[in-house]
Amino acid sequence: MEPTKARERWMRVDIITAVPQLITPVIEASILKRAQEAGAVEIVVHNLHDDGLGNYSQIDDIPFGGGAGMILRCEPVFACVERLQAEREYDDIIFLTPDGERFTQSIANELSLKRNIIMLAGHYKGIDQRIRDVLVTREISIGDYVLTGGELPALVLLDAIVRLLPGAMSDSESALLDSFQSDLLDAPHYTRPAEFRGNAVPEILLSGDHKRIAAWREATALKKTQERRPDLLA
Repeated sequence: MEPTKARERWMRVDIITAVPQLITPVIEASILKRAQEAGAVEIVVHNLHDDGLGNYSQIDDIPFGGGAGMILRCEPVFACVERLQAEREYDDIIFLTPDGERFTQSIANELSLKRNIIMLAGHYKGIDQRIRDVLVTREISIGDYVLTGGELPALVLLDAIVRLLPGAMSDSESALLDSFQSDLLDAPHYTRPAEFRGNAVPEILLSGDHKRIAAWREATALKKTQERRPDLLA
């Protein structure tokens, strides 16, 4: 995907990863692709191996003190980040990690107002703590579980953020009515046919009374939230 012109875009996101092939197919499809073509966002993927050390472009090493797994080294990460920082100012450098703050819709809303963001996708056992101490400004988790790397979490953040940008979706109102935007889960949705295998659409949705429909949606969203996610109501 060719970069959009800086004057046209709403946001730029740089993703630093050891496995760029996990990122590129996703950003070249669906809403992420359309958002780039519309100039809403510029997404640039950086292969950490391009800043690797020696003949084999080494980016990781064994941990001091022993233990299993490999750790991403400081040198390639610092080199990539500092090169980007020399080109522009960044609002946040986000490290995707299971021990970060839990990602929520409110964080997605907040990040969608930024102009320039770096996402650092860790890999292997972890990254050198000095990267987190010196470079990283925010650490985010998509859940209490461990993945092979930070590429999938980075894509989760990217999708949640970009769909909120002006011009990213043909129906911008849709994003504003999603689950969690009002601290409630979304109400049920139906489309044609009005009856399918004995299961009918609620009569109120066929009434044409938009005020009553809105009240029904709010009531069913509240009930659904009470049943499935009462913690949101707290």
